[in-house]
Amino acid sequence: MIPSTTGFLKQDIEIKEQPGKTYGMDLNGDSVRGYADGREAVQQAVFRILNTERYRYLIYPWWYGIETTDLYGEPLNWVCAELERRIAEALLTDSRIKSVTDFEHDIRKKGTVHTTFTVNTIYGDVRGEREVSI
Repeated sequence: MIPSTTGFLKQDIEIKEQPGKTYGMDLNGDSVRGYADGREAVQQAVFRILNTERYRYLIYPWWYGIETTDLYGEPLNWVCAELERRIAEALLTDSRIKSVTDFEHDIRKKGTVHTTFTVNTIYGDVRGEREVSI
């Protein structure tokens, strides 16, 4: 006889968000001090996601990070459009991030695209940036 699961499936399940408190990173230096929560923690998550090459490090899950290595040698127009898509895709895996908007691309020197954008979070807007060599 197969056990009945109908009673189990009808139970109310409450899903709670985990707290965003994490260790505080000095984004301009190389130290970790104290803790970060709220907007500061999201800003730190944006930095970490966009500076981690997807699939390169076994410690991170397959969905974490951004792919940029295959952009080398591609046409500039395609790189800019693809960079917008990849940045948004990478950041939207974080439930605290609602959308990524206002992309601006700047060619700083030959072979480098500097992209700035706005990350709309549950704590307010955060500016982000990513530079990619093409």
